[in-house]
Amino acid sequence: MIRVKWGRDVLHFPVPPPNTPLGKLRADLAEYTHLPPTSFKLIHAGAVMKDDSAPLSAYKIRENSTIALIGGHLIPETPSTITVPRPAPPKQKAPQTEESTVSAIRAELDRVRSTLVPDVHAFVIALPHLHPAAESTTLAAPSMPASGTSPTPDISSTSDLSSSPKPSSLEHTRLSELLLQSLLRLDALHMSGADWPEARQQRKAAVREVQGILDRLDGAWAAR
Repeated sequence: MIRVKWGRDVLHFPVPPPNTPLGKLRADLAEYTHLPPTSFKLIHAGAVMKDDSAPLSAYKIRENSTIALIGGHLIPETPSTITVPRPAPPKQKAPQTEESTVSAIRAELDRVRSTLVPDVHAFVIALPHLHPAAESTTLAAPSMPASGTSPTPDISSTSDLSSSPKPSSLEHTRLSELLLQSLLRLDALHMSGADWPEARQQRKAAVREVQGILDRLDGAWAAR
């Protein structure tokens, strides 16, 4: 089976043949979820799967693979009887450079390290100490850590585990969705120049780091 994470739900589907086009899987998911096929994105291993004509083997989809389904919000159609005002011309953007792209990648990674890593760390530490009956009653999201919290805290240095926020399915979903949104933002950073090796390397490393945080979160939650 393969797993498809859709919000708080985890869907299970039989593993399609390797030569199955991505468009077929997208159509099956659209039929199951009653969502328009073009209204959601599919993410696997930190990358957005875009080419519906490519076989699933190109995306390394195999048994026990986990795919994230993001989006699915319906956009209401504008009635033909309503005159839509002409939008103002967009402001001229500064030309994209490799330096500006690298800065955007680093800013996104710094945001994840400062705002999400401490919460994921506290969540994972608290999991082994969660009473079986506590999850259903502990729904409030934990308070945000101090801004000076280290992005990569040491588990061995944590002495008071009872002060950690109690993990819940809502908190797991919140953290998981925020990390997936970060992966989408990194994927959306287009490399306009073919000779931007530093920007490509920085984005690849950032995607690997954020995906690793998400894997740690999901792995700990699954093994609770």
